[in-house]
Formats: sequence, structure tokens, C-alpha cells
Amino acid sequence: MNLKQIQDLIKFVSKAGVSEVSLETKEVKITIKTGSKVEVAAAPILPQVVAVAPVAAPVQQIAAAPVATAEKVAADAKASDESKYITIKSPMIGTFYRTPSPDKPPFVNVGDEIKVGKVICIIEAMKLFNEIESEVSGTIVKVLVDNSTPVEYDQPLFLVNPA
Repeated sequence: MNLKQIQDLIKFVSKAGVSEVSLETKEVKITIKTGSKVEVAAAPILPQVVAVAPVAAPVQQIAAAPVATAEKVAADAKASDESKYITIKSPMIGTFYRTPSPDKPPFVNVGDEIKVGKVICIIEAMKLFNEIESEVSGTIVKVLVDNSTPVEYDQPLFLVNPA
């Protein structure tokens, strides 16, 4: 299938009003999807070299000027406020616990002063409960993870004001 045939197929599909067409031959497999944009995917089925030039699809692009919304301005202000804080991140994958047991109070709360080496939470990984110690001193500003929720490696857990 050559470039002219692919272009003719795209024109036919757009005029027919079909949302998706797949065509498979011994040489290539083509899927054409219409809607807000036209996509052409060509992949050889057999280990042959099939050269397909890029197809210029009639896609309209409208350039819009960026609009500053109140939400974006608030998010930018919040980010600049939080830039002075230190983020304590998870050193492992597991389940985050704020308390040593369900009937005990949390290790730390917002507003608590912490020092280097203070246990701030537990992360359970593979049935092992790992006490996570603070590597910074300061005041807990925000707890970023809910109790008993899974956390990923390097996921932010706490924000600390070092001042």
C-alpha cells in the first residue's frame, strides 16, 4: 500500500462519517480513527521493511491564549509558600501508619517540633513494621498521607518547616 492509497483511504473514511476503520493486509496493518483528530498507525505484520511516509492529515489547530484562572493563581501561590518547607519522603514501598498501634496516639501531629532521629511514622513492608525516623529538625506543617494507606518509594509524607 503506497502513500496515495493511504491518503485516499483517510479521505474516504472522513467523508463516510465512520469513527474507526482497520485494514489488514499481508504487508501492513492500518487503523484510522476519526473524531477530533485523525490518527494513522501502520505496522508491518511480517518482518519486512515497509517505508511509509508521514501522512498530512487535515487537523485543525486553534491557538488559544493562556488564561490565568483563580485556581491556577491559588495553586501557584500555594506552591511558592510550600517551597520554603522540607519534604520528608517515603524511603520504601509499603503501608503508611501514623500510629504505633490503633489505640495509640500518632507519632507526630501538625505543629509538633521534631528533631533528627525522632520516629515520625511506620511503613509496613512485607509484614515488617519499619520505624521511619526524621532526617531533619523543624515543625510539622502538613501530613500529606492518610493513615493506613499505601505509599510508593519517594512519595512525600510530611512537610516540615526547618525554621
